[in-house]
Amino acid sequence: MSRTRETPIVIGVGDIINRSVSPADAKEPSQLIHEAILAALEDAVSSTTTSSPSSSRQKLQSAIDSIDLVRTWTWPYPDLPGTIAEKLAVKPKFKTYSDHGGNQPGKLFDEAARRIARGEVRVAVVAGGEALASLSACAAAGKLPPPGWSKPAEEVDSVFSPTSRDLGDNPGAIHDIGAPIHVYPLYENAFRAHRGQSIKANHEESSKLYAEFAAVAEKLPYAWNYGKKVDEKTISTVGKKNRMICFPYPLLMNAFNTINLAGACILTSTTFARALGIPQNRWVYPLAGAGTKDSDGFWQRPDFHSSPSISLSIDAALLAAGTAKAEIDLFDIYSCFPIVPKLAAQHLGIPLPGDTTAANEAQRKSLTLLGGLTSFGGAGNNYSMHALAEMTRAIRDGKGKKGLVLCNGGVLSYQHVVVLSKEARDGGYLEANPLEGKAIAEGPALASDADGEAVVETYTVEFKRDGSPLRGHVVGRLKSDGRRFLANHGDERTLRVMAEGAVEIVGKKGWVKQDADRKGRGLFVLENVGAKM
Repeated sequence: MSRTRETPIVIGVGDIINRSVSPADAKEPSQLIHEAILAALEDAVSSTTTSSPSSSRQKLQSAIDSIDLVRTWTWPYPDLPGTIAEKLAVKPKFKTYSDHGGNQPGKLFDEAARRIARGEVRVAVVAGGEALASLSACAAAGKLPPPGWSKPAEEVDSVFSPTSRDLGDNPGAIHDIGAPIHVYPLYENAFRAHRGQSIKANHEESSKLYAEFAAVAEKLPYAWNYGKKVDEKTISTVGKKNRMICFPYPLLMNAFNTINLAGACILTSTTFARALGIPQNRWVYPLAGAGTKDSDGFWQRPDFHSSPSISLSIDAALLAAGTAKAEIDLFDIYSCFPIVPKLAAQHLGIPLPGDTTAANEAQRKSLTLLGGLTSFGGAGNNYSMHALAEMTRAIRDGKGKKGLVLCNGGVLSYQHVVVLSKEARDGGYLEANPLEGKAIAEGPALASDADGEAVVETYTVEFKRDGSPLRGHVVGRLKSDGRRFLANHGDERTLRVMAEGAVEIVGKKGWVKQDADRKGRGLFVLENVGAKM
């Protein structure tokens, strides 16, 4: 028997922040998530036309039959969706606990909208949260596990950091590269060189972009940096308080994850919203969602100045939504590092800061509603849940008719795009992700035994806490056959030139050979910098 097609809408959103970093005030993620869902329920019925808003709220809560949660970095729960269902006193038909990845809020939101469109559920909750600031404070005070927190699925003796993850057993790991702090700079350096931009102009562009983001977070009450002014000079000046992490990104161009934040969205159908008495001026329509991924290994990508998964996800979501790029009024582009909004902006045709030509300036649109993962707060995998919530508010408030949220995960690996609108579209919500199963182009063959003349394709330098360079990372091509290789710096002079940032390294020639002491590790020396190996 076929189900009646329904129109999915967002009716409630909620954001919770615990600013205290005192161990005495530590709230675990499940508590913050529960509070965010309760806030979203209140938001949903705040303008109900029924005579009893409390009755509508109870009816809405009891109808929750789908709970999708973004996996939290903070705490290893044995069954977080089950815990939340118990707190809400509901027994949902669908319970999902996602994989790790900043793309997950968009993916879960999209899947929940499809479920409602198919008539499988009446009310879906999509939520997530982190309490890494509280966990860090408890760890510093010698209180692990924090008193009163849920029993973990495994022993917790440290605080999770994306830079401390095991890199695995692969070509990247052999060269000590693979964490987000390493890979995103590879793209920034290649993107800069591809555009013929100077290192100085690129740094100024990134600083201006993140200063604009910081100004947004400064005015957003639930942003981690609310009320805190961080200007372009502060972001651009490299020093003790803003040390270089991996070139070209100092600390204030890296995601800040030590926060306590949770966010939630409640979706239902127009049919059930009418039954609850929720007025139409509170409805926001998900028009479409789409997502895909690039190759898991960054060394397998076609190039480092573009992201096929970003471009494809944007285009597929807009096509499914029946919407042109120019029709999007509002954006929130995931921004763990400046390169992600830059790549998205280029594909969308939105000029970046510093491009002051009259024609381009007229096309400028803000790329964030929240302020990005540095100023708003990384929120672990859950940043874009807050973006979906804020996009809902912005559309409700008439700040724009249509909005686009791009959710990025991994090391520019996974993307999911959601388009929302003040008005419904003809044709209904798509049955499936239009990019499901679509192949993404891969790059050239990797030389595991690279030896000989070579050219730098992209690079970065990792720095120590004292500001001195630790290790150079090179992605290059062999001149003999065009195969790609990974390498570390081969001598101190090459490391110094790479770290100084005075000359463009992309496109420079040199030599690569194999490290006699570490199997599979390439060592690269720049031409006219060190002796030929």
